[in-house]
Amino acid sequence: MSDIERVGVVGCGQMGAGIAEVCARSGLDVMVAETTGEALEIGRTRLVASLDRAVERGKITEADRDAALDRLTFTTDLGEFAERDLVIEAVVEKEPVKTEIFQVLDQVVTRPDAILASNTSAIPLVNLAVATTRPAQVLGVHFFNPAQVQRLVEVIPALTTADETVRRAEALVTGVLGKHVIRAQDRSGFVVNALLIPYLLAGVRMFESGAATRDDIDSGMELGCAHPQGPLKLADLIGLDTVVSIAESMYAEHKEPLYAPPPLLLRMVAAGQLGRKTGAGFYRY
Repeated sequence: MSDIERVGVVGCGQMGAGIAEVCARSGLDVMVAETTGEALEIGRTRLVASLDRAVERGKITEADRDAALDRLTFTTDLGEFAERDLVIEAVVEKEPVKTEIFQVLDQVVTRPDAILASNTSAIPLVNLAVATTRPAQVLGVHFFNPAQVQRLVEVIPALTTADETVRRAEALVTGVLGKHVIRAQDRSGFVVNALLIPYLLAGVRMFESGAATRDDIDSGMELGCAHPQGPLKLADLIGLDTVVSIAESMYAEHKEPLYAPPPLLLRMVAAGQLGRKTGAGFYRY
C-alpha cells in the first residue's frame, strides 16, 4: 500500500499534464504548477481536453472526469507545495532548469519524508539529488508519452537514494497508478531511451543521407518489424527537441558517436520544427 496521497507536478506541458491526469484519475490530490498564468491556463485546457476525450472514448465516465477535476488545483507558486507527499518535476529537458527547480523544492517542501522525483529522460539523477539537502529522497520516476495510456514507468534511484524512497515510489506507481515498473540504473538514457534513441537517430541518418525516403523508412519498420510507428513518426511524437536533448545527454556521458544528434535534426530544432507539438517535423500535422 502507498502512503502518498498529495502529489505536486511541476510543469503542465504534454508530460506534466499527462502525469497530473493519471494521478488525479487514480484518486490522488494533485496540485500542478507552471511559471506563468498564461502557461497554467494552456496546461489546464490541455488537461481538461484530455479528460473529455477519455469520456468520449468510453475510458471513463462523466462522473469520473468531474471527480478527477475536483482533485486538481493549479498554481504559479511552488511555495504552495509545502505539504505535498511527492513532487514530480516534468519540465524542459535541460539540466540547469531542473537543478534550479529541485533547489527551490528543497526549500519549500516542508514535509520531512517528502519525495522529490524527476520525470527526466536522460539527465543523471545524482546531479539533481546533490543539489538538495535531502539526496536520499530524490529519484527518477520516468513516465512515457502519453502518460495516460502508456503502462510503463522507469524508477531510477541515484547512488544517494534510500531504499525506502524507492519502495514508496514503486508502491505508488504500481499499487495506486496501476503502472508497470522497471528499475533502471542512473545512467543516461536509463533502459528504454538507451535502446530507443540510437534507433531513432539511425532513422534520421538514413533519411538525411538519401538512402531511403521518409515513408519507406517508416513503412519498413511498421510492416517489416511490426512496430506501431516508424522511427521518424515516433521522433515527431516524442518531440525533436526532446530527442536532441536526450541524445546530447547520452553522448556527453558515453562519448559514443552513434548517440550524437545528426546535423539535419539539429537544423530542424533550430527552425522550430519540433514534430507534432508545433505542427511540423518530418511530417506535417
